Amino acid sequence: MAVRRRSIRFKLFAILLVPFTALGAIWAFTATLIAEEGFKLLQIDAVYNHVVVPTRGVIVQLQRERSLSVQALGSAYSLQTDLERQRRLTDEAARTLARESAQAADETPPAMRQRIQALIAQVERLDDLRTRVDERRLSRLDAIDEYSAVLETAFQAYDHLMISQDLELIGQTKAIILIARSHEVAAQEAALLSGVVASGRYTVEDRDAFASMVSRRRLLYQLGTGQLDAELIKRYTAFNDSPVHKTFLAVEEQLTRRGEVGRTLPVGALNWPAAAEQLVHRLTELNAATSRDIADRAAPLARGVLLRIGVAGALGAGTAIAAVFISLRFARKLSGELTGLERAVVELAERRLPSVLARLRRGEDVDVAAETRPLGTDHGTTEVASLSRAFGSVQRTAIEAAVEQAKLRKGVNKVFLNLARRNQSLLTRQFALLDTLEKEITDPDLLEKVFGIDHLAARMRRHAEGLIILSGAAPARGWRNPVNLHDVVRAATEQVEDYQRVDVQVPHTHALVGRAATNVIHLLAELIENATAFSPPQSKVLVRGEAVARGYSLEIEDRGLGMTPEDMERFNQRLADPPEIDLADSDRLGLFVVGLLAKRHGIKVALRASPYGGTSAIVLLPQELVVEHAAEDLELTPLQPQEPSAPALAIARPDGAPKSTLPRRIRQANLAPQLRQPRGDLYSAMRPGSDPRGEGS
Repeated sequence: MAVRRRSIRFKLFAILLVPFTALGAIWAFTATLIAEEGFKLLQIDAVYNHVVVPTRGVIVQLQRERSLSVQALGSAYSLQTDLERQRRLTDEAARTLARESAQAADETPPAMRQRIQALIAQVERLDDLRTRVDERRLSRLDAIDEYSAVLETAFQAYDHLMISQDLELIGQTKAIILIARSHEVAAQEAALLSGVVASGRYTVEDRDAFASMVSRRRLLYQLGTGQLDAELIKRYTAFNDSPVHKTFLAVEEQLTRRGEVGRTLPVGALNWPAAAEQLVHRLTELNAATSRDIADRAAPLARGVLLRIGVAGALGAGTAIAAVFISLRFARKLSGELTGLERAVVELAERRLPSVLARLRRGEDVDVAAETRPLGTDHGTTEVASLSRAFGSVQRTAIEAAVEQAKLRKGVNKVFLNLARRNQSLLTRQFALLDTLEKEITDPDLLEKVFGIDHLAARMRRHAEGLIILSGAAPARGWRNPVNLHDVVRAATEQVEDYQRVDVQVPHTHALVGRAATNVIHLLAELIENATAFSPPQSKVLVRGEAVARGYSLEIEDRGLGMTPEDMERFNQRLADPPEIDLADSDRLGLFVVGLLAKRHGIKVALRASPYGGTSAIVLLPQELVVEHAAEDLELTPLQPQEPSAPALAIARPDGAPKSTLPRRIRQANLAPQLRQPRGDLYSAMRPGSDPRGEGS
């Protein structure tokens, strides 16, 4: 019997038979959001009465305490009685805020509630600041700054007052907050003037601080009043033309002029604090009245929103119920089919394919037919069944491609290894010929050129070893005994073309275990060569080393152009977790080699920006690879200074006779005993613990 299927188009058509029900569902969702907004509008009044008003009381008392404290610091007379009385008023205002805000905790936005709690806690911890004021251990400006920091918490609470989504209401609220902040700066000016009059001096520091306050106050006041609507701006327009405001502006102009600074105050200075206090008092009244008007606007808006929702809600409820019933019946089966397919695809992507890839990386064989199970059934919706078959085809193609790629990688690795071993054999023979030439040549210029060929051959051997590492194998060269870290770094440096630019500052206090010496030398050589390649030819590359808590740190620093933060982050990720080699990215093979070597020995390599504009590579050797020793423990031979044209030169003749002073190089004369080993043939180079080059690189 044929299975009857229905298309998704048919089922969607059935759902769309009642489009108005779908619209009703959308309306219901929208109405819910609007209703929530209406309730939030109703909450504004509670927040204003129980949070905003008590917070304003704390602000006023803190401003007065700040003014008295600054006045006390500048006065030769004691104001302790007045100051103690004001401090009690401040503490009482904070307790009132704590009590009132608790009654509107549910209506208060969480961010605003957190700032209110922080404000209360800061007021409770004012004892230390008050003690320093009493003991006169603060300057006037420091006292203003510390009190202002507490007041800033209160204004941050105002910044989180946005309950309503009504843009007009939000705009007016932001405007009054800006004006309140300008009011606070005016209070700071008043406090500073009180201290100046009390001390009888107006210093350059006072003038600079006052000028900064004037600029901030005027900017905040201008921004705030510029956003008020026509109704709310009326109060401030009248205030701008009032004598109080004009007098204070005149004081500001007078005090920002350079000529007013001096040991004695000018005539009329005693009126400064009074003018400032009058302005602050008047602004407090204006801000309170304007805030009340804004809060009163929310109630009519909320009632209108809720009324409209109530009328329309009854009409939409019936259609919404019908739409949900019909839609659910047809959608349930379709949803079940799609969910089943989704689970199968997710299992394929997150479990089966990664498992197959992991097995291929381990070199296991994979049966493509066994790994391509069907993802669904042929029953149900036609399109879902077709989609299931399409995913099955994708599954087979992906697994087949992964198997082919694994075979290709194995072949490439074998090619790398074969070429590298052949190069090693040829280089071993080349080194033997170079040894013979270096012993026979007496011409200094020709000898210098032979040294250059010798240096190039050492770099070629490092690149051959890089191919071995990329193929997954390990270089055969190594040492049994610990090797001085200083000599390890020098051996790595001598494998770099611009080795003369490298300054090694690694002490002779630690050694590296022999089993890791070859790989660490190779790792450092790659990093040092990269540093010389990407820095100006006249600049130095610095290599520093020091013991740290988690091992031993080596830092390679260049003074080049550096790299972008994005590139640095990407390279650090590759170094921390080396990906599979990308043959298309041949310019970054050294980075792959460093990452693989570091992972092999648990070494941490990270790049960071240098303070000189270049890049620093940090190599952290773990404790198990580092041996601490005294200089006599390993019979270490410190490296001698290099000549410009050769790694090491000495005055000698092959037969030892003092016939000439012609410079001759004594091979391995500047290396530690662990690095001095005779050259051998290819097979001795492959033997663990041997070094055909004799330089430990």
